[in-house]
Amino acid sequence: MSDERNYEGSERRRDSRVPLKVPVDYSSVDDFFTEFSANINEGGVFVAMEKPPELDTEVHLQFRLPGADQPVLVNGRVAWTSDGEDGEPAGFGVEFQDLPGEIREAINGVVRNLRTRD
Repeated sequence: MSDERNYEGSERRRDSRVPLKVPVDYSSVDDFFTEFSANINEGGVFVAMEKPPELDTEVHLQFRLPGADQPVLVNGRVAWTSDGEDGEPAGFGVEFQDLPGEIREAINGVVRNLRTRD
């Protein structure tokens, strides 16, 4: 593969990412893994792993936000992948889908707090 990232269409990220390393339980139709996130923004999260799933794969993630008592459960789709050849970690970017309001607010609050630390 000559390009280190595969995108569906052009990259559509609206918000900058902030570093966040937390364990993430990831499942799709065929797989279940526990990996680590590398960063997050209001619209998605990057999960570091050696062999990312295919683009557009539906995924279900469970992870604990900093300061939260319970993990959040989110659905999403693989929006892009990285093979790690350009100094970035190998893994995949998930675009959140159909987030319940309280989970969206919790994620947005964490992202805002992390941005103010930078």
